[in-house]
Amino acid sequence: SLASTAITCFTRGLDLRKGTEDVLCPANCPLWQFYVFGDGVYASLSSVCGAAIHSGVITNTGGAVRVQTLPGQESYPAVNANGIQSQVLSRWASSFSVTAGTKKAALEAVGRSVSTARPSTGKRPKKTLDKKAGNKDCKADIAFLIDGSYNIGQRRFNLQKNFVGKVAVMLGIGTEGPHVGVVQASEHPKIEFYLKNFTATKEVLFAIKELGFRGGNSNTGKALKYTAQKFFSLENGARKGIPKIIVVFLDGWPSDDLEEAGIVAREFGVNVFIVSVAKPTTEELGMVQDIGFVDKAVCRNNGFFSYQMPTWFGTTKYVKPLVQKLCSHEQMLCSKTCYNSVNIGFLIDGSSSIGETNFRLVLEFVSNVAKAFEISDIGSKVAAVQFTYNQRIEFSFTDYVTKEKVLSAIRNIQYMSGGTATGDAITFTTRSVFGPVKDGPNKNFLIVLTDGQSYDDVRGPAAAAQKAGITVFSVGVAWAPLDDLKEMASEPRESHTFFTREFTGLEQMVPDIIRGICKDFLDSKQ
Repeated sequence: SLASTAITCFTRGLDLRKGTEDVLCPANCPLWQFYVFGDGVYASLSSVCGAAIHSGVITNTGGAVRVQTLPGQESYPAVNANGIQSQVLSRWASSFSVTAGTKKAALEAVGRSVSTARPSTGKRPKKTLDKKAGNKDCKADIAFLIDGSYNIGQRRFNLQKNFVGKVAVMLGIGTEGPHVGVVQASEHPKIEFYLKNFTATKEVLFAIKELGFRGGNSNTGKALKYTAQKFFSLENGARKGIPKIIVVFLDGWPSDDLEEAGIVAREFGVNVFIVSVAKPTTEELGMVQDIGFVDKAVCRNNGFFSYQMPTWFGTTKYVKPLVQKLCSHEQMLCSKTCYNSVNIGFLIDGSSSIGETNFRLVLEFVSNVAKAFEISDIGSKVAAVQFTYNQRIEFSFTDYVTKEKVLSAIRNIQYMSGGTATGDAITFTTRSVFGPVKDGPNKNFLIVLTDGQSYDDVRGPAAAAQKAGITVFSVGVAWAPLDDLKEMASEPRESHTFFTREFTGLEQMVPDIIRGICKDFLDSKQ
C-alpha cells in the first residue's frame, strides 16, 4: 500500500503534488483557523484537514485521508458542517475531494514521521534560510496602516507597534522575500517609511520602534485612499507582479467613511485586510458612520480579509495566522485588476469604403485603447484581426507579450480593402483567436470596429461569441447601421454600443471604452 504523508493543519490541496495522495491529519487543529471553500468538491486553496472534517471523513482527533485532485469549478458554495463554515469562491483552477484513508498506511506514516504529525518537542531542524534573501515563498509588498488616533492612545499605540514588529519578524523580510512599509493614520496620513527603505528585518524593527504617536481623529478612510494611490509606486519600491497589500489596524472605529477608499484600493489592484481590535461597544456604535465598514473596505467580503483580536494584550498567538494569510499570494484576489487581467481582441473593418487615411485613424484608436492596459506574459493580452469578405489574423494573443511590441504591431497593420462580412469575421475570431485562450485566467473582450452595413447576419455570430464568454463592444462609424451595432453588443446594449459620424470622433470614445471594460471586469468579480 502507499505510505501516507503526515501533513499539518495548514496544508492546502495545492501543496500536494500527486493526483491521489494518502495523508495523515494531526489532532486538535483549531477549527476557527481553517480556510475551506466549497462542499464535497473543495477549491485547492482549502486546507486538506479542514475539508476532511467539514465533509465528515475525520473528526478533530485527526486521521487518515485520501485526497483526489479534480478539475477547477465555476463556483464553490458556502456550507456550514461539522463546526466549519466553508466559504464561497468563484472560479478556481483546481479542486480536490476527500475520502477516508486506510489504517495501515496511516500507521506506517505515524512510525515514520511522528514529528511532523504533531508539534515536536525539542529542536526543529533549522530551515536553511539565506538571511539576506528572506522568505522567498512569501510574495508580498505590504503597507501596515497603523492607527495613530486618540481612540487608541499612547499606551495601546506602543502595544500595536510591538504586534506589527512580531508580524514583520515572522514574515521573513529580505531582498527576495516580503517588503514592508508603514503609514500612520490620524487626522492626516503620514507615510513613515516606504517599501524600498529597508530590506532587513533588523532595520524594519528599529524603524517601527522609532515611530512617534501622532494623535487626532482616526481618518482611516482618508489614509487608506492615500496609501492605495501613493504608496505602491515603482519609484517607492513596489515590485512588478508582486501582490500589493494594505493591512489596516483599527482600534475601535473609523471617524470617516471607508467605502470610497475600498473602491479606490480595488481599482489600484491593492488587497486590503482589516485587523480590528476591541470592536466598538454598543454605546459607541451610534458614533460609527457605517456599521458595515469592514465589509466595504476589505478586498472581498469572504471572511478571509478581515481579522479580529479582542485586545492588544496577549496578541502573540494571532501573529502566525495573520502571516499565513498575508503570504497566501494565490488568495490575493484584488491583485487582478481590469488593467492586468483581460484579453482584448480588436476586429477591424478593412473594407474599401474606409480608405487609407481613415484606416490610420482606426489604428490610432486601437493603440490608444491597448495602451491603457498592462500587457505582459502574466498580464493582459491583445490580438487583432482585419476583415473584408475574408479575415486575416494580424497578431494573436500569444504573439507579443510587451506593450511596445503590441503597439508597434498595430502601427504595422496594412490596409486590406474589400467587402464587409462582419458576421463571418466574428465567428472566425471567436474560434481562432479566443478559442486558444478560453480556459485561461483572463476575462475576454472583443471590440468590433466597422463603418458600414454587413453583407451577412451579425446577430447569430455575436450571440455565439457572448455565449463563449466574450464581452462584445461595437464601435460604428459613418454608415454603420445602429441596429447592427446594437445586435452585436453585449448587455446592457446602451453601454456597449458606440457610434460616431466621423472617424476623427473615435478619439473621444477611448476613455469610455476603457471604463466600460473595467466596469464589466469588476462586475464579473463580485
